[in-house]
Amino acid sequence: MSKHVTHWIGGRPAAGAAERRGDIYNPATGKVAGTVDFASPADVDAAVAAAKAAFPGWRDTSLTKRVAVLFRFRELLKRHAPELAELIGAEHGKVRSDAAGEVARGLEVVEFACGIPHLLKGGYSENVSTGVDAYSILQPLGVVAGISPFNFPAMVPMWMFPVAIACGNTFVLKPSEKDPSASVRIAELWAEAGLPEGVFNVLHGDKAAVDGLLEHEDVKAVSFVGSTPIAQYVYETAARHGKRVQALGGAKNHMVVLPDADLDLAADAAVSAGFGSAGERCMAISAVVAVDSIADDLLERIRARVAELRVGPGDDERSEMGPLVTRAHRDKVAGYLETGVRQGATLAIDGRVHPVLGGAADGFWLGPSLLDHVTPEMSCYTDEIFGPVLSLLRVSGYTEALDLVNANPYGNGTAIFTNDGGAARRFQNEVEVGMVGINVPIPVPMAYYSFGGWKKSLFGDSHAHGMEGVHFYTRTKAVTARWLDPSHGGVELGFPTNG
Repeated sequence: MSKHVTHWIGGRPAAGAAERRGDIYNPATGKVAGTVDFASPADVDAAVAAAKAAFPGWRDTSLTKRVAVLFRFRELLKRHAPELAELIGAEHGKVRSDAAGEVARGLEVVEFACGIPHLLKGGYSENVSTGVDAYSILQPLGVVAGISPFNFPAMVPMWMFPVAIACGNTFVLKPSEKDPSASVRIAELWAEAGLPEGVFNVLHGDKAAVDGLLEHEDVKAVSFVGSTPIAQYVYETAARHGKRVQALGGAKNHMVVLPDADLDLAADAAVSAGFGSAGERCMAISAVVAVDSIADDLLERIRARVAELRVGPGDDERSEMGPLVTRAHRDKVAGYLETGVRQGATLAIDGRVHPVLGGAADGFWLGPSLLDHVTPEMSCYTDEIFGPVLSLLRVSGYTEALDLVNANPYGNGTAIFTNDGGAARRFQNEVEVGMVGINVPIPVPMAYYSFGGWKKSLFGDSHAHGMEGVHFYTRTKAVTARWLDPSHGGVELGFPTNG
């Protein structure tokens, strides 16, 4: 039976007929599995109005009561994690372990947000002038919006809304129209946890919905994760309309491998970080930068591991890598293999011939691939491919590797593999990238740190979650107060006696 997904506004599914709809695919079969409503301007207005109406009550809800809702939501998320993972796998295509890991990492941010009473403490200075005290308080902004990508339909929204809601804001989420079901199930869990109607809303759609939120006068801040061109557009449009913006963009993540590295560890890392979730991660390793002396050895170890990698449907327990999200995206990613060879690279591993479990030929399949002898001017290096394609670049040593990473316009994540502590420490100091891994290929920080890159990987001043997230979703108010001392002769507050 084909499913139908609609908006969640004011604590319930939105009623009424949609003016436009989009198809939801099962990437493993290539078939349409359902439809999703696309928001009209009236739908955008309704979602924002519901959030605006809910804001005064939620802002004034005590921290104790807010945290009680958050804890109940956390327990419901844990209980329903397998269900959410199944929804993600069916619409995104990722295998069960990837989908389960996504939910678990999002849950970490919910757990961080449960500590909001401590995180919202301000400062206090007594007697800044005679009889005068000064203090600062953190207050919510109002209605805030989140626009999230297809590759993490649960985790990326959870980078945003748990902290925003814990701080006292109300939230409108615009998830990807490619895999919308997880966001609606999350809305249902919020309602079950006791979140008041209108505090969390879900609005489906395309550019029309995005523009409606970016331009709406009642939306005070916008969080975004996606490609760099769209991140820049979101930042410029929302900022022009007077909003606070954090827009996380694309990436070209390098993994530097020095001659003293454990090559088995490095090969394992390259395969897992390059091909996990079919390479559809903003933190995926896409460029392996190996020193010449060990490049051939590393390549052969990667090749041996790829040969054993099982590609198949996400609901098959044997599968380690699933399909890409759409046929158009699969064809675009596969096109980089031909273009790379034409530009002078060597196709060392051709994912187009990698076997698929069950022979599901109609899905959006592309196996793990590797282009060797890649140089910086090739499109497979300059572009964010967002698929299971590794580029192997060969360098003479540490300095050339560092210069290569720093010359790249993106600055999201990077990693270095070495057993030399001095080299690792020098790299973390000199590399111009926002998140660095040392013998860790995907250095996504824990929820109590903040996620985000540098250069063209970030537009705006704030990273996601952690304390930067708290600061993004609040504004500081400074208060200066003077109270008359009772000794001035007015009210007598002494201890009562019978004398």
